[in-house]
Amino acid sequence: MDARKKSICGERINVKMGLRRWMPAAAMVAALLLAMPMAVEAASCVSQGELSAEDRAALSDVTGRLMQAVFAQDYGTLQAALLPAEASAWEGIRTAVEQSAPLLKNGQPKLRNFYLLDASNQKATADTEFFCSNASGTLTVSMTMQALPPGRYAVVLSDALGAPLAGQMGMILAWDGVAWKLAGLSLRQGSFNGHDGVWYWSRARTLASADGWSAWYLYEAARYLLVPVDFIGSPNLQKLRQEQSQVANGPQAAFPDSIPDGDRTWKVDAVLLEASLHEPDLAVVYESTGVTDPAALRTEAITVLSAFLKSQPGLRQNFHGLWAVASKGGKQTPVMELPMEKIP
Repeated sequence: MDARKKSICGERINVKMGLRRWMPAAAMVAALLLAMPMAVEAASCVSQGELSAEDRAALSDVTGRLMQAVFAQDYGTLQAALLPAEASAWEGIRTAVEQSAPLLKNGQPKLRNFYLLDASNQKATADTEFFCSNASGTLTVSMTMQALPPGRYAVVLSDALGAPLAGQMGMILAWDGVAWKLAGLSLRQGSFNGHDGVWYWSRARTLASADGWSAWYLYEAARYLLVPVDFIGSPNLQKLRQEQSQVANGPQAAFPDSIPDGDRTWKVDAVLLEASLHEPDLAVVYESTGVTDPAALRTEAITVLSAFLKSQPGLRQNFHGLWAVASKGGKQTPVMELPMEKIP
């Protein structure tokens, strides 16, 4: 499992493999659905409440140490705990921890959930799906792990209690036969400007019939803020996705979107949530004319962002700003980020 994942405007760490490129929202949803693996019958999951006392104690000990190391930016402890098979992921993990300081500032580590995953009966590396139910069977959390080698794993979710940005952490541990080792790490904020995922979900519902574009991306913000990793599913997250899919007049089938601007038309290939500056921004990927002079590129970017907002004015009131990402010849270049009030 490669612990690294880059966004186009900033780096985020995730247990999924690969370099993220911006793609249209509808295409992204389709790609995710197509990539969903079949469940492997040999895989099993034990939720926190069902853990044995021995497993609970062992996981509590190692996760406590690693959470404290992340908060203290203790790279020696983290690197020493890294699974040898994930050595190539170290620089990405280190960068994620360095960049997490604002997310964790003034917070205290607090465990949210443990999940113990057993894929030791798998015959080979495979995409694996786990289903984790509570004691009553009333809540099932699913986890989709890509290219997972046979073995025992644990997923640990935790929070920076009291941190203004409500930092949250997802950690994957792997059992090496002797001890639990760090195999993946994800860090992201849990709020934008004091509003958590539930607030954004509620706001999306309010706008679903009146402003489809704003509602769609507010649902995206809600999902981003609710869990620190992208490989977890739950009844609540499924409900969120279902509501989002039912938004009328949203961007689901809009791309590539043609934006008229006087005597010319700009083509926007994608618009996606971008939180690398810890604000609810949107990244607008547009087809550039090919200008390379920095001043000319900025002028072009501002023109595109202005035309885009005129086509979707409701976004001004619901998001902090826009990133301009120029696309030319298959290459995407982040040009600038502007708060809404600075976009004409």
